[in-house]
Amino acid sequence: MPAIEFTKEEKAIRVEKIQRYFREELDREIGQFDAGFLLDFFSAEVGAYYYNRGLYDAQAVLEKRLETVTEAILEIEKPTEFMK
Repeated sequence: MPAIEFTKEEKAIRVEKIQRYFREELDREIGQFDAGFLLDFFSAEVGAYYYNRGLYDAQAVLEKRLETVTEAILEIEKPTEFMK
């Protein structure tokens, strides 16, 4: 799987959120550089778990929708000598 890349703007938003979390929740200051390294670490080490969970959630939604489509097709199916 190729690495997930974010734009500079997307990364800057996440870095600022990390800094704010440290400041507001931990009463600590963390520099932009350190927050960026922390973001990179979590992206590399934990990001795949969140990515995979998103895939599983999307798959579940699609499966549910396909059930609905299958039911709709069966409802309009015309009777023949060869029924499924």
